[in-house]
Amino acid sequence: MIALIAWYFGIDPQAVLASSAAAVGHIPGTYSMRDRQGRVMGPEDLPGRPLLVNFIYTACFEICPNSTLALSKAVNAMRERFGSSQFNVVSIGFDQPTDSPTALRSFAAQRRISDPNWEFLSPRREDVPALARDFGFSYVATAGGFEHTLQVSILDAEGRIRRQVVGDAFSADMLGEPLKQLIGGLPVGDTLRFTDLVDRVRILCSVYDPVTGEYRVSYARYFEIAGGITFIIAMIWFGINEWLLVRAARRLRPPLVGP
Repeated sequence: MIALIAWYFGIDPQAVLASSAAAVGHIPGTYSMRDRQGRVMGPEDLPGRPLLVNFIYTACFEICPNSTLALSKAVNAMRERFGSSQFNVVSIGFDQPTDSPTALRSFAAQRRISDPNWEFLSPRREDVPALARDFGFSYVATAGGFEHTLQVSILDAEGRIRRQVVGDAFSADMLGEPLKQLIGGLPVGDTLRFTDLVDRVRILCSVYDPVTGEYRVSYARYFEIAGGITFIIAMIWFGINEWLLVRAARRLRPPLVGP
């Protein structure tokens, strides 16, 4: 897709990739958008979890529908292994005012996307250029619609772009590995619940299986974690034991007698 833009419109593909990469490390600005029911949503309406963001336009007949289906397959695979509420997904309709809440609702329904943690958002037309710049997203209007980069931006729980996945298809391994790192490293509240610890271990012990296209449990990683915990406990026990022996030796030491 990047090469097609460069060939047809004389745009440097390296510049497109550079624009995408330049967004990494930045927190996009705050924009007001409407969801599929027409309700106004802002960043405060999304829970503080890792987030996948991509751009689409509903009048696209092939590329956007296919890439959305590929993303949906990857998201479903990651949901099954990581959990249904560990991350959110947002698809932004950049062709305004055509990509209205109604159009986005129809687009999602045709792809049979009913994920409660996947929002399709319609920004204000005047916000689209700045929104695209913030995410490093490139698009060019054509007689037949738009040529645009296909990318998924991976944001951490604080809203900072941590990775750009660019290409004509999205698979669970391309998105799942960086997402797994973000989920596994999420800070927990003041009180660490046992279920939080179990979720972290389960996610970190997931590996992508290219044969099935799904995530599965890696028992080898469970053994590695168990071995590491055992080693730490053994070191703590050894240290305490040595401390107790030293204290006991001091108590048994005869008192010093002067001349």
